Amino acid sequence: HGLVGRYCRRVVRDTILGQQQLCSACRPCCPRRSIGIGQLLQSGAIRSLAAAAAPGKHYMYYCRCCCAIGCGVAGAVAATFVSASDAHAATATAKATSTNNNNEDTSVHVPTRTKATTASQISRLSTSPFEPTLRAIKFWRRVGPVVAHYKFTQAWFKLTNVDPAVRSATWDRLHATHAPASLDVILELRGLFVKIGQVMSSRADFVPRQYVDCFRTLQDAVPPWETERVEAIVRESLRDTQDVDFEDVFESFGDVLGSASIGQVHKATLTPKFASIGGYKGGKTVAVKVMHPDAEFRFRNDFKIFRALCKVALPGWDPILRELEQQMMTEFDYKNEAHNLEVIRNNIAKSPYANKVRIPQPVKELCSTNLLVMEYLSGKKLAVAIEDRLASILGGDVTLARKVLKAKQQALFEAKDITSNKERKGFLSELGNMVAEGNDMSILQKGTKTFQVMSMTKDARNKLSLLLDVTGHQIFQDGVYNGDAHPGNILELDCGRLGLIDYGQTRRLNKKDRLAQSGVVAALGSSSSTPNEVANAMRNFGFRSRDNNDDIIAKNAALYFDSDAAGKAMGCATPQTYLQYLNSIDPMIEVPDAAVFVARTSFLFRGLGALLQQQLHTSKRWKKHANIALEEEGKAVTPYRLGLSAAK
Repeated sequence: HGLVGRYCRRVVRDTILGQQQLCSACRPCCPRRSIGIGQLLQSGAIRSLAAAAAPGKHYMYYCRCCCAIGCGVAGAVAATFVSASDAHAATATAKATSTNNNNEDTSVHVPTRTKATTASQISRLSTSPFEPTLRAIKFWRRVGPVVAHYKFTQAWFKLTNVDPAVRSATWDRLHATHAPASLDVILELRGLFVKIGQVMSSRADFVPRQYVDCFRTLQDAVPPWETERVEAIVRESLRDTQDVDFEDVFESFGDVLGSASIGQVHKATLTPKFASIGGYKGGKTVAVKVMHPDAEFRFRNDFKIFRALCKVALPGWDPILRELEQQMMTEFDYKNEAHNLEVIRNNIAKSPYANKVRIPQPVKELCSTNLLVMEYLSGKKLAVAIEDRLASILGGDVTLARKVLKAKQQALFEAKDITSNKERKGFLSELGNMVAEGNDMSILQKGTKTFQVMSMTKDARNKLSLLLDVTGHQIFQDGVYNGDAHPGNILELDCGRLGLIDYGQTRRLNKKDRLAQSGVVAALGSSSSTPNEVANAMRNFGFRSRDNNDDIIAKNAALYFDSDAAGKAMGCATPQTYLQYLNSIDPMIEVPDAAVFVARTSFLFRGLGALLQQQLHTSKRWKKHANIALEEEGKAVTPYRLGLSAAK
C-alpha cells in the first residue's frame, strides 16, 4: 500500500517477474504474473518488515501465503532477511575480490567420455539476492506455526490448573506431531539445520525422545548428492591441486559412507602410485570427504535465521550460538581438517591411549579446500555396535533390543539413580521381564540373559569412560580437542579399538585458558570444594554475573561442565529451563569464548551417556587430567586459583 506497495511492485516487476523466478510459496497467490504486488501484502507484516530494515536497505516483500505464521514473527523474519542480504553482499564481494586477485582460469577439464555435470556448474553460487530471503521464508512458514503451538501450550498450562499426567501426555503428543515435520524441514533446507539436528540427536538426556529418535538419522545418513556430481568436484580438485586425472588416483570410487551438514564421505581405493605418496601408510582403501556445493554460503545465512529463532524460542543461547558460528565457519577448508588430523594423531601417539584409539591418517598431498582423502577405518558407530550386540544376546530381536535400551534411557530421563540398591533391584526386575517377553524362559535362562545384558552395559560404560579420558587428556593436557564429538563421530572398530573421526571443528586452548578451565573442573570434581571456591575459579576464567552470587555461579559451573542433575532434581525438564531459572536469579553477563566448546563437549558426552545408558558427571572423570595440567604448572595446591587476579 502507498509508497511501500509501489516500491515492492517495482522490485517484483524488475527482478522476480522479469526473471520468471516466482517462488513456489508465492505462486498460489499469483495466478497471473501481472497482478499487483500490493494486493498480495498484508499491511501488518510489511510494516514489520519495513520497520526492521535499516536505513538505505531494500524493503523485502512478503506474500499473503507466507504471512500465515502471523505478524508476531514477521519482525524476526525481517531482521533475518536484512542480515541475510548483508551476508550475500559480503560473500559476493569477497568472491569478486578473490577472482580479481587470482585471475585464474577455473574451468574444469573433464574427459569427453564423462557426461557428469562439471564441478564449476554444480558449485556455482546463485547470484540472486533473493535466495537467502526465500530460504528464510521457507523456514518460517514451516517452523513459525510449530513455535507458536509450543508457546501457546506453555502459556495455557501457566494459566490453567492441568493435571501433571495430562500435561505430560499433551507434550508427548505435541512432540510426536512436530518431530517428523521438523526433520522434513531440516532435510529440505540442510545446511546449518542438519548440524543443529545432529546436536539435538545426541542430547537424549534433555531433548524430547521423539526428536532424538527422528533426528538420529542426521548423524551420517542425510540423503546424499548423486555420485556423478560428487565425482565432478573430486575431478576438478585433483586437476587443480595435483594436475592429475581422477583415474590416475582412484582404482574405484563408490559407496557413500555418510552424508551430513557440510559434506559427504565415499569409500574409494587408491592406485598403487598414490597409496604410499608423501609417507602415507594407511593402506589403499580410503575415505574421501567432499564438500557440498554452496555449503559455506548457506551456513552463513542459516545462522541469521537460527539467531532469529533463538530470540523467539530459545532465549539465552546467543553466547553459545555466537561461538558456534565462529568455530563452524572454520570447517570450510578441508586442508585445515587434514592438518588437525595430523596434530591429533601425533598427540595421541604420545599419550597413554595410543593403543586404545585410532585417528585416520590424511593423504595431505590429495587434500584441498573441498576435498579430504584419509585412511579408512573399518567399524560401526559405537551406539549401533552396542544395539547390535544387545540384539545378538536377545536372539536377534532388534525391536526388543531397542526397547531394553529405551528403558534405561527413560530411567535417565526421569532422573532415576539406577546405581542405588532400591532402584537397581527394580530396574533389574523390569529388565528381566522384558528379556523374557514373548519367550518361554526358565528363571535360570532369564537370569543368564539379564546378566549378559548388564555385562554388555558395563562394557559400554568402559568405552565411554575411555572416551572421556581421551577427551580430557586432549582438552587439559594437549589443549587441542574435537569440539564436535557427537555419536556419529565415534566408531567401534573391527580391531576392538575406538575410532575418532571428523576433526573439522578442532578447538585449541591457549595456556591461560587451558589452566583456567582446569581450575574450574578441578574445583567441581573435588568433593571438598565449596561454592565460593568454584565461583572463584569461574571468575578467574572470565565468567561474570550481574550480582556476583557465589551459589548461582557455582551452579552454572556444574551445568556447563559437570551434569544436569541439579536441574532435574528441581523438576526442570531441560537444561535450558534450568539455565533460565538460574538467570532469573543472577544472570550471567560475561561468558568466555574458550568455555563454550568445552561446555558443548561436556553436553555432547552427557547425551552420548544417555544413549549408552549411563548418567555422566564429566568433571568427575576429567578431574584427574585437570589436576595433572595444574601440577605441571605448580598450581595443584589451590586449583581454583590460577595466579590471576581474583574477582572481588
